[in-house]
Parts: sequence; C-alpha cells; structure tokens
Amino acid sequence: MSTRREVIKAIPAAGAAFAVAGNLILDESPARAQGAAPLKGHFHPKGKAPSKFTVEALRKARATLPFSDTRDFDENKRGLIAPMPDMKIMADAGHVAWDMERFKFIDQQEEFDSIHPSLHRISRLNNNYGLYEVIPGIYQIRGFDLSQISFVRGRTGWIVFDVAVTGEVARAAWQLFQKHRGEGLPITAVIYSHNHGDHWGGIRGIVNEADVRSGKIPIIAPRDFLRHTVEENVYAGNAMNRRLFFQYGLLLPAAPHGYVGQGLGQGVSAGAMGLIPPTRIVERDIEEFEVDGVPMVFQNTPNTEAPSEMNTWIPGMKALWMAENVNATLHNIYTLRGAPVRDPLRWSKYIGEALYRFGLQADVMFASHHWPRWGNERIQEVLRGQRDIYANMNNQVLHLASQGVTINEVHNVYTVPKGLQEKWYCRGYHGSPEHNSRGVVQRFLGFWDCNPTTLIPLSPSESAPLYVEMMGGAARIMARAQQLHDDGQYKLATEILNKLVQAEPQNQPAKELLADVFEQIGYQQENPGLRNSFLAGAYELRTGIPQGEATNSSSPDVIRAMTTELFLNFLGIRMDSRKAEGLRFTINLVTPDNGEKFVVEMANATLTNIQGFQAPNPDLTLTINRSDLEQVMAGQKTLEAQIAAGTARVQGDASLLQKLAATMVDFDPRFEILPGTKQQGTTVAHADAYQAVPRQTVAE
Repeated sequence: MSTRREVIKAIPAAGAAFAVAGNLILDESPARAQGAAPLKGHFHPKGKAPSKFTVEALRKARATLPFSDTRDFDENKRGLIAPMPDMKIMADAGHVAWDMERFKFIDQQEEFDSIHPSLHRISRLNNNYGLYEVIPGIYQIRGFDLSQISFVRGRTGWIVFDVAVTGEVARAAWQLFQKHRGEGLPITAVIYSHNHGDHWGGIRGIVNEADVRSGKIPIIAPRDFLRHTVEENVYAGNAMNRRLFFQYGLLLPAAPHGYVGQGLGQGVSAGAMGLIPPTRIVERDIEEFEVDGVPMVFQNTPNTEAPSEMNTWIPGMKALWMAENVNATLHNIYTLRGAPVRDPLRWSKYIGEALYRFGLQADVMFASHHWPRWGNERIQEVLRGQRDIYANMNNQVLHLASQGVTINEVHNVYTVPKGLQEKWYCRGYHGSPEHNSRGVVQRFLGFWDCNPTTLIPLSPSESAPLYVEMMGGAARIMARAQQLHDDGQYKLATEILNKLVQAEPQNQPAKELLADVFEQIGYQQENPGLRNSFLAGAYELRTGIPQGEATNSSSPDVIRAMTTELFLNFLGIRMDSRKAEGLRFTINLVTPDNGEKFVVEMANATLTNIQGFQAPNPDLTLTINRSDLEQVMAGQKTLEAQIAAGTARVQGDASLLQKLAATMVDFDPRFEILPGTKQQGTTVAHADAYQAVPRQTVAE
C-alpha cells in the first residue's frame, strides 16, 4: 500500500495550513522552490480598453480624493540610504524570485484610465525599493516582498522584526543591509510579529537553525503562534488556494489593464519558504523583557489582523512597532480568499490600548508593511484614525443590521464617515468597505438574510434555466445585456448574464460578454482584491481554468509544525463520507517519542479522533515515533516501508489502513468557480504570474 498517495497524503496541498498559495499551476509558482520546471503555454490576452463610463467613474473618484495631503510621499522617501541596484532577485532553484522591473509602468504616467487613481497612488508608494533609516539604530528593507524586514540595534548585534516571505529575498535584504549599515554584526534575535506566512517564511535566508536550537539566536513570537500558523487555513486549504487566484490575480500580467499591486505591497516573492519554530513565546497580555540587551514591552493582540499577533514598544528608542495592526490601509475584516471573520471591535480596542500605553510618548511608529510615521502628533493621528475605522465599521454595520439591513444589502448602504474617507491610511487598499461590511454581518448573523426564499435555495445551475426561459431565451438576454454594457450599466448586466452562463455553461459568447462586463467593473475598483477578482473572473471566462501539472510545495518545516491532531483532523475532512458507509472500526495511534496517544474511530461515515485516550479493545494499534511519522507525512517514506523496516509496528487488523485509504480524496486545486471554464481550460504560464502569489497569505 502506498500511503503517501492514499492515507498519509492528507497533508493539505502546498502548505495550505499557512495560507500559502500552493498546488498552483503557474510559471514561477511557489513550487519552483522545489525545483519544478516552469510550465509552458500561452499568455494572458491583453485587457480591453476602459469604456467612457469607466473613464468617467475614475474621473469622478479622483475629484473626491484628498490629493492635497502629500505627507505619505514625504514619509515614504524619508531616510533612504541605498536603493536596491538589482531589479531581480534570483531564487536558489534558478528562477526569478522577485522582479521590481515589471512595476516600472506605474511611475511612467500620472494617470491611467484603467486604474483607480487611489489604487495607482498606493502602488506608486509601494514602488520603494531599498534600505531606509527609521531612526539611528532602526532600519528597514522595503519593497523586496509583500512585507518589510526591520533591523533594530541590540547590544551585540541586530534584532530582526519579521523576515519576509522567502529565504532568497530575506538573504538579499540582509546583504544590502550589511553592505551599508550592518557594521559586520550578526543577527542576535528574531521576532515574528504574527502567524501569517509573509512574516516568518524567509527565516532560513538569514538564520541558521543550529544557532536557534543552541540558544544563540532566540526567536520570539506571540502566544498560540504555531497552532494558528498551522490551523487557520488548514481545513479549507484547497478552497482557499483556489480563491487566491481571484483575490491576488495570480494569472494577471503586471500592466495597466491587469495587476497593479496588492495594496500591502507590490506582490509576493516566489522563492523557498521555511519555518523555524519560535523558542520563546510571549504568553501574557503585556510582557516586558530584554532582547539582546534592549528592553522591550510586548502587547499580545489576539484575534485582530491575525489570530496570533503582538505589538512591541521599545522605550529606550521611543519606537512603537505596530506589527500589522496599523498600516497605511483599511485591512481585511473578511478576507476574500476565505478565513474566519476577524473581530473589528477587539482590533479597535487593542489599537486604543496601544495609543494610551505607548503612543502618547512615541516619537516613531513603524510596522510590517508600508512606511514609518514620525512625530508624536502624527502617530496619535494615525492611531486614532485606524482605531476609529474598525470601531465604526463594527458599530455602524450592526446599527444597520439592527434596522433590517441584510448581508445582501449592507455593502450598498454602509459608508465610511467622510472624515475617515479623507485619511489616506483608512482607504481600502487591502480590505474594502464593501466586503468588510458584509463580513461584520457574517460574523454576528451568518449568511442568511432572513428571507425564507434564500434559506434553502436551489443551486444557481438549477434555478438559472427558469430565469433564462422566462426572460425569453439566450438571444434576448444577450441583446439586453449588450445594451446594458453599452450604457455602462455593468452590475445590471451581470445580473442577467450570470443567469445565462449558469444555465448554458458552453455559451461562449455569453461568457465573453460577461467577461467584458467584469473587466469594466474591475477597472473601477480602488481595492486590489476587488479589482483582481473581477479581472480574474474575466480571464477565466475567456481562457478557462489553467491546466497543467499541479505541484506540491509543502516543505519539511511545514510538516514539522503540524500537530498530529491537526493531521488527523484533516484526514476527517479529506474523507468522502459516501465511501465510508457501513465501515466501523477503532484504531489506537501511539507516538512513543513524544508520548502522544490517540483514539481514531470510524463510525456513522465519520472519522473522529481524541487525544490522550486509548480504546480498550481496538481493531488496530499503530505505533510509530512522531519523527518517523513526519517522514511519511512529508512523502519521504511510505508507511508500508516503515512497517517493513520495523520503525512502525501494527497489532490487529492491518487491512483497516487500506480501507481508510480508500475513503480519501485528493482535492483538485483547479475546481470550477465560473460555469463552463473547466472544460475549456488550457495550460497557462504567464511570466508575471508568480509575483502575485500570496503566501499568506500570505493570507493577510
């Protein structure tokens, strides 16, 4: 029995446990870290021109924006020590891990008629690329990845705050820093601000694990870091990976009609991602200790931007590190890739606490994305604005919901207060008021709008034929939709075209027209995730779901971080209950090297596990060291080989492993979202695609 293919292959594809975009089918995808050759195929077609209605919508948007406030540009360029001379950073596997050259077009025009002026502005700001001084003793490498790397001078070396997404860009950042300001001193500590992958994935580019294990270099992280690093996205990992194609525009070219950045940064690097577990956990709400001789105060902020996150106050420097809780954007309450909805009120309160604990005396505030803020007045302004945007969104959306506004209406009713709209750092460059407001309703009230019609609705493919019939058939719908398109009534056009495409998935003219409509809506969006989603939808309607080899970029680091319980939980998700009808058995699992014991039970077509117990009369007992189980989980050895070698022992009915394996399903990372796109899909390898891959995401 090949358990890698059957039972043990339950590990979520491509490190989905870390919101890493894995199992992708892109040229220069994260899988290139595993040495896979790029796929070959045709390129994304050029986008169509913006309509006169889109041009006018963007003109009106420009007139409402506070362009007289240029402070961000002044702060963004302040402290530049050295630009990065190399526009491309190569991955160890031989491909390009990071390419800033493809974003040069952003600075070549003052305006684009296919890019929202506010989105163009943040993309210009994110074109910074080099080494910056925050204050003497604190430096940042910016523009090398979705997130920044910060260096703080310790007594004997450099304390690193966050390490970007992949090792190659982290190493390049360290080399640039050493050349200009590093003084030849070593790294003496690393701080992971939170559990998202763009803040720990580059660790192996700058730190040797032996130095961590020996205690020479401590790695500090907030409480529950490892659990949330693995758990936040593992259970729905394959679905999240697929949805990333839309939120992050993975197949869109970097161009005025395509991808123009991700708001938090220009994109995500495509090198090798690693994880070295933290050696010191900040457990208390407020915890104070020295890091390489520097007194620091850590503020745990769980369930804000990430389920495990912390701010840091450096009193001797009057410097406040706000992790990803405060950046130059409205962040996600609900993230389009999918994740548990965040708590905006708690988020707001933690910012308020940071303001009164530290912000009233801070001289500089820096974070894991964007640029620092200097001066106490400016710091307090930004903290208050960010505090208020999350509190307002929570309170006012619930205010509207309490008056009957539903999840299907709130995005058209809720508006950000004018005073907050005029603050650039409250604009929707990652989260948007539209999808965040719906997220608040989802958090408190769920998906149902309380209309019985929508409680147990037909699937779209079942209901759409009735609509098409009653509208007079495809020809009449196409004619009316074309008229709506030509009149600039794009959302109305989607209402009827979507019904037609759902009813007739092979109707390519309908899909082409829906793609044209999606494209114009995308051009009008300020938020990158909304823009990317509409443009990605247009892409797939025209081209189909890209086909090709589905690669697996799970690393041994990812596997080691995954608890045995998480692994067993995910087996229960991968199991197809229809294949398990009539099966009933109990397995005792024992891992002697770490003292774990589990009961794994199959009953009622459901697989469950409970840690710390053993069944009195199991059908099978499997004994294997956790270290050996990791080799099986990583695909380095089969369970069959482990049993033959004696490193795994079985007592009882060993055929149960095969029966369990037969119930498992390998998830397809290319499942259909838009009707009729699966069958027409072609192998695609866009040269720009890899840069947009969120590691999570990089699941921000």
